[in-house]
Amino acid sequence: MKLSDELESFRESVRRMAEKHVAPIAAEIDETDRFPTELVKLFGEMGLMQLWIPERYGGPEGNLTAMCIAREEISRFSPSAGSIAGLNTMFIMPLIHFGSEEQRQKYLPIVAEGGVVTAISISEPQAGSDVGAMAATAVRDGDSYVLNGRKQWCSYGVEADFIMLFARTSGKEGADGISAFVIEPKKMKGVSFGRHERKMGWRGAPNTPIFLDNVRVPVENLVGEEGKGFRASMRALDLNRPTIGAQSVGLATGAMEVAVAYAKERKQFKRPIADFQGIQFMLADMAIQIEAARALVYECAQAGDVGDWDRLNRLASMAKCFASDVAMKVTTDAVQVLGGYGYTMDYPVERMMRDAKLAQIFEGTNQIQRMVVARQLLR
Repeated sequence: MKLSDELESFRESVRRMAEKHVAPIAAEIDETDRFPTELVKLFGEMGLMQLWIPERYGGPEGNLTAMCIAREEISRFSPSAGSIAGLNTMFIMPLIHFGSEEQRQKYLPIVAEGGVVTAISISEPQAGSDVGAMAATAVRDGDSYVLNGRKQWCSYGVEADFIMLFARTSGKEGADGISAFVIEPKKMKGVSFGRHERKMGWRGAPNTPIFLDNVRVPVENLVGEEGKGFRASMRALDLNRPTIGAQSVGLATGAMEVAVAYAKERKQFKRPIADFQGIQFMLADMAIQIEAARALVYECAQAGDVGDWDRLNRLASMAKCFASDVAMKVTTDAVQVLGGYGYTMDYPVERMMRDAKLAQIFEGTNQIQRMVVARQLLR
């Protein structure tokens, strides 16, 4: 897919920024599991965190393609840092597509200023891929809803000013009866967080459980119709999954670049290992797989940008699944190319391999993505 001159210029500016500000701290973020607040400020100033907010609310009015470009380029060095670009997308999308104009006027200009951290909270201990198993409740009480329960795996929630949180507002089973609410964890009583999950990879992106103990949320914070929140969550996921694919492409590209540079320098039997056909085939396969994944991701992004929702739903699952599988394969092979050094923390490919694994799991496991694709084929 050929990008416009404007988008190519955008890609180049993000690439330069990532090389200057992300690459030098990528290993340190992984080692310390530190949330890089300095990148929040920088990305906010560049308009990357609030990329999707329309101009009428003070935002840069980017699109899905721009979001994928930003995450791809930053994820060449650190996918957890790449997640900060467009971090507010999952909070913004339900408001744009299902919220009231009053809600958009209230929240979007604040987020558009940059530097504001938001989050979305869908998963629970027993409700991951099966969103319909959600148990957290929201009971209407006068001009408020009272929320109780536990949410799990809330990325950046402990740092967030606003969280788009989903809870059950009726006794109906499954997806029916789930509603979306805006909560302000730093202001509302009864909101608390558990320990930071100690993850194998994707470190520096905090994940914590949320505990809701009689949290009072004003009625006006209900997003969309009561009991229709599942649709809002699925739309947000469809629009975010291609960006996970883009991060996977960036991560794989970064690993391939390290492997190529190493293969040119490392000598065995008085020759660079890049001269050996076995290594050449591994590098060639990396390049082929990455280009295929990139093409699929940006084809999906284009469907999202023109509002082709049926096609987006299918391509989003394809792009996320295929690109993350490619990232896992490429990073594993990069470790192999580097041999013993690849297995050490002195080189970045072992970190990249650990990061790649999560991309196959979150935002819907790749098994779930294959089920989505198969269901569309068979319906």
